[in-house]
Amino acid sequence: MTRLTIPLVALTTSLILAVCGADALSQDRNALSENGATESGVAESAQVGTMENSALANMRDADFPEPLIDPDQVQSGGPPPDGIPPIDEPTFETASQIDWLEPQEPVLSLAVGEETRAYPLQVMTWHEIVNDTVAGTPLAVTYCPLCNSGVAFEREVAGEVLTFGTSGRLFQDNLVMYDRQSESLWPQLTGEASIGVRTGEQLVAIPLGTVPWADFAAANPEDKVLSKDTGFNRPYGQNPYVGYDQSDGDLLFGSEDDLDARLLVKERVIGVSGSSSNVAYVRDALVGLDPVEIDLDGEPVVLWHVPGQSSALDTEQISEGLDVGTVGVFTPEVGGEALTFERQGEGFVDTQTQSTWDVLGNATDGPLAGEHLPGVTHLDTFWFSWVLFHPDTTVRGG
Repeated sequence: MTRLTIPLVALTTSLILAVCGADALSQDRNALSENGATESGVAESAQVGTMENSALANMRDADFPEPLIDPDQVQSGGPPPDGIPPIDEPTFETASQIDWLEPQEPVLSLAVGEETRAYPLQVMTWHEIVNDTVAGTPLAVTYCPLCNSGVAFEREVAGEVLTFGTSGRLFQDNLVMYDRQSESLWPQLTGEASIGVRTGEQLVAIPLGTVPWADFAAANPEDKVLSKDTGFNRPYGQNPYVGYDQSDGDLLFGSEDDLDARLLVKERVIGVSGSSSNVAYVRDALVGLDPVEIDLDGEPVVLWHVPGQSSALDTEQISEGLDVGTVGVFTPEVGGEALTFERQGEGFVDTQTQSTWDVLGNATDGPLAGEHLPGVTHLDTFWFSWVLFHPDTTVRGG
């Protein structure tokens, strides 16, 4: 297998961008930790880990509940806590006023109540967490580049609103968050406190999709988009993980030796979970075909794909990345009435009313114009990251 090499971007705080062996990785980590302490937004990390019973300071504290993950499998990703700085006071621009995003660039899109927002991956790649409040609901919007996974969570747990930072650590190559109230550790792909005083507490995930900027802007011209005005100096628009998006490529930190071999390590899959089952649908199996309906614990879920979205993990400029297209995952019903779909051009049509639908699940024409399909919480991610957290998954489309 070809060794992946990713160039190191010279910044005061950066990401781990090259892996050539254990010695080189150790040197990169040390350099990043030293650099990270110099930036105003990162200097606060010197105070992190000083509170009593902090999992950041000691993952094996005897006062903690039994950990849900093995502390020996939690490893440094290079930067110190908040060395990849989360955005705690996000600012936004109106979609119709933005001129710095290319049509095909990927953005994370979510809707809470009557509010819809976009979080461009050209910004999220450099920050990974945004502590936001949407329609009065405190949220953590997260993105792990190593897993290509965007997940949004409600930040209120047991009546307390938490704020999250980047721990500087990884579990199964996945971002490990920490909450600033207790400094417990939370893997992004579970949303569950797994080491620390909050062990066992669970965040509630809400539907979040990755869509091209042009589609979001057309559907939501007056809605909010996360600004590049973050208070940090980053080369937004550049991809620090050049070449990472290769289905047969290496992991940046982990080993492929023990991985489930049903699919290639970084094959893109759409993962959905029910109460008693998990399904990974191979993304490429959706390309150019009619929508696919699957059964998830007795409930129908429809998946569809259209071209027009660039990979954030391919070329140096995100806007120039390989066209990986966009996937939508929805409950196929409106007003209690079940719908079935077929492809029509670059969109879809339901066979019951002949209404047309876009990739975002919006009915754009016909008797159902203005309706919206309920989104299904899912992960648009790599095979390795899905199967490591869902080893009993069923593979479809492979």
